[in-house]
Amino acid sequence: MAPGKQSAKGNAESSSVLRELKETIKSQAAEIERLKALSATKPATPSGGAHSHHGGSAGTEDILDYKIKSFLSIAYERVWWLAVFLLSLSFTALIMNGFEHTLSKQIELAYFVPLLAGHGGNTGGQAVGTVLSALSAGVITRKDSFKVVTKEAASGLVMGIILGLLVGPICHYVMGISMHVSTVISVTLPLLSTIAAFLGSSLPFVCVTLGLDPAVIAAPAMTSFVDVTGLLCYFLIANKIFQ
Repeated sequence: MAPGKQSAKGNAESSSVLRELKETIKSQAAEIERLKALSATKPATPSGGAHSHHGGSAGTEDILDYKIKSFLSIAYERVWWLAVFLLSLSFTALIMNGFEHTLSKQIELAYFVPLLAGHGGNTGGQAVGTVLSALSAGVITRKDSFKVVTKEAASGLVMGIILGLLVGPICHYVMGISMHVSTVISVTLPLLSTIAAFLGSSLPFVCVTLGLDPAVIAAPAMTSFVDVTGLLCYFLIANKIFQ
């Protein structure tokens, strides 16, 4: 083949490759623009989910701004809620005073107040963490609240029954606690676990409905309510059993 023809053929092939490359670049640029337009018109998928899960745009902004917030700003935002819950915890002192006669008869009851308070917080904390994670991931929404709360409460009841059947005999036969107090603990644990799981799973949905940030409010609110209601149930059950 003549050198001129080879050169012409080479130029034609180069031109063809360049055209294909240009077409590829154009198609990729068009695809990028399409994706940008799609993301601009659909901010509600991630952001809307975050709004509904974290109590509106304020909750989402708090999460996005967390890295640049100062420790003073964080403390200022949280201290007021903690003050409210600390005030509510004062009801535990009133309950202890109200059942002072019960404690004077069975001083062993006082030994297990921290244990039950800690267990209630642990059980409710598991529920709060699970629900918050599921809400943040978009696995559940407010429409699933009844199903989620029912499932968590039933789970708490089962866990409480299992632990009650284990802890009661251990208290009596291993620790030497009286049969009456051991029975109170065995009966209280299922009720306390159910209440804690119910509150722990329902409070995030309540916060979302009210436009509050459940990450800041749900856990301390659950702890406060569980401590008060759990202690009240503990002494009411004790009064019934001791009668």
